Amino acid sequence: MPRLDIRLDHDYRARLDAVAKDAGLSVSEAVRNMIDQAHEDVLRKERQRAFQRLTSLQVETPPDPDELSRELEEAHAPGDLY
Repeated sequence: MPRLDIRLDHDYRARLDAVAKDAGLSVSEAVRNMIDQAHEDVLRKERQRAFQRLTSLQVETPPDPDELSRELEEAHAPGDLY
């Protein structure tokens, strides 16, 4: 597993120790959990932005399947679609 060294002042180290102790985790496990949570937040924001882009598109609602089949049959002679 790759190793990461981080320099923290005493206040940040005390905060990190408190977070880990409260969760019953090692400092390393607590850091990994915080990274997982932060990464999930990033993914959630990306999904929200994608949703907003999709909902802003002016897309025509397709007809129901039966209506689409009728339109295709009217536009093409039987057997022309294959």
